[in-house]
Amino acid sequence: MKLYFAPGACSLSPHIVLRELGIDFTPVKVDLAAKTTADGADFKAINPKGYVPAIELDNGQVLTEGPAIVQFLADSKPEAGLAPAAGTWERYRLQEMLNFISTEIHKQFSPLFNAANPDSVKDAQKAKLAQRFDGIEPLLAQQPYLTGQNFSVADAYLFTVLGWSKYFNIDLGRWPAISAFVERTAARPAVAQAVAFEAQAKKV
Repeated sequence: MKLYFAPGACSLSPHIVLRELGIDFTPVKVDLAAKTTADGADFKAINPKGYVPAIELDNGQVLTEGPAIVQFLADSKPEAGLAPAAGTWERYRLQEMLNFISTEIHKQFSPLFNAANPDSVKDAQKAKLAQRFDGIEPLLAQQPYLTGQNFSVADAYLFTVLGWSKYFNIDLGRWPAISAFVERTAARPAVAQAVAFEAQAKKV
């Protein structure tokens, strides 16, 4: 299996999940500006959307979109417990959370990465993000992870997008439970390995 990733991008989420599951994979760095892989291949020939993450299976099948990828990976090793069984109420709760992170947190960050946007737009986006953080703060004050006591693929995704806060002077200290969640998740060996690997890849 190959994971197409870019350091600092949302592909960190499936990267964490792959390491949590102990699945053998080959990380392939992508230049998102040039749309090429580290070995010079045309990334859009692999994923016509032109963005990461994408995984390529040994049979040549390619899957894109982070929430779909992490569920696929979790289902490949259900005994690890990173996602409840398909068709259960708990699984729909997980999907609810993945969709919330994707649409209400991940995408709210997107305008902040656009240097052409004026400060007024960016300030409005930060205010929207603060509202979303206000919404999940009470949940994480009651339990260590988004769906309860156990780490799930949703936590890998939330950890990834929360990591962008530092780029835009968003102080997560305003939300103590969220800050504790970030620290707790960062301390997991698989998470630390993925973060360290991508930090090194960013230098190359």
